[in-house]
Amino acid sequence: MQDDERLDGTWTINEIIRRHPDTVGIFKRVGIDACCGGALPLAEVTRRHGLDTEALLEELRSAAAA
Repeated sequence: MQDDERLDGTWTINEIIRRHPDTVGIFKRVGIDACCGGALPLAEVTRRHGLDTEALLEELRSAAAA
């Protein structure tokens, strides 16, 4: 992943899944799906779910890089 394409909290759930399908399992595990809220930015969705955005981003980045 190039620096200018670095996954961050502004990416929508749908965009993350579309560009990095290996992240689906992570989203399932934490209770986030693409149906309800998929068009929202990750930071907004994690706030609504009471999740740590940075911790989830690190996990998603690791999956995306694999």
